Amino acid sequence: MKKKIFITGASGFIGSHLTEILIKKGYYVKALVPYDINSSVGWLKNIKSKNLQIIHGDICDENFLYRNTKDIYCVMHLAALISIPYSYESPKSYIKSNIEGTYNILEVARKNKIKKVIHTSTSEVYGTAQYSPIDEKHPLNPQSPYAASKVSADCLALSYYRSFNLPVTIVRPFNTFGPRQSSRAVISAVISQCLLNEKQIKVGNINTKRDFTFITDTVNGFIKALETKNKIYGEVINLGTGKTVKIKDIIKTVCKILKVKPKILIDKKRFRPVKSEVYLLISKNSKAKKMLKWKPKYIGRKGLELALRKTILWFKKSDNLKKYSREYKV
Repeated sequence: MKKKIFITGASGFIGSHLTEILIKKGYYVKALVPYDINSSVGWLKNIKSKNLQIIHGDICDENFLYRNTKDIYCVMHLAALISIPYSYESPKSYIKSNIEGTYNILEVARKNKIKKVIHTSTSEVYGTAQYSPIDEKHPLNPQSPYAASKVSADCLALSYYRSFNLPVTIVRPFNTFGPRQSSRAVISAVISQCLLNEKQIKVGNINTKRDFTFITDTVNGFIKALETKNKIYGEVINLGTGKTVKIKDIIKTVCKILKVKPKILIDKKRFRPVKSEVYLLISKNSKAKKMLKWKPKYIGRKGLELALRKTILWFKKSDNLKKYSREYKV
């Protein structure tokens, strides 16, 4: 019998890729998608499989979650509000979705005696690196309401492991990028703008450094966490390349691949508040390598460029690029 996996945030960037791979591997996926008036299923719209069940609902509805996770082997919790700029505007919505939503997932997993819970964190919980590379013991220093909500959710997840012996593992990706990513993310924003208007692009702070991890590597980390026989409950595991690059170097590489020379316009509106800016993120991934037998494929300068080329090829498809054209008014 196929193991049933319940994925929250399944229609999003990482969630949709994860759903596809799990189905290809023979799992049955119950995909939770937020309800809207159009009954949109996001990036799941092209997946046709008898092993996929899409349900519309809200992670803030505990009774709904309880009913829909009764026969589930593993819950993979990816649903969250993720936009850092919007978290300055509406902090309370992040508390409700990211903290209360996580509580609901943990509580129904406990009540339904689910065998595995994989909770998604973010490297933003570390804030600017106090030492590097950043291991899982690095102090948590959230510098935005978004990051604070994720720290709270992570701590809540660990408390359920320690208090109720819930089999929770926290996976902490570092700056995932690739096809399907929202234009809120810097790489998607740079690529889409270059394709839509070769003359100029608008960007925020180009001197921050990030550990950019390609989507297939991140998803592989989630799969490893699901399938490993190692005892990883109560563990926090970084998923990153262990390399860092400045945003301005990402821009140079994208422009080189596309053979364009746009004027770079620094948009102060895209800057975070000074005390909220995270200047350096770089992971130490030795724990993932040891416990999950996970190793990123797209690493170093060559790996990053190859991953960027794959992402650009996806954006070049007219249907994919079309959704970004309104934002940049092209």
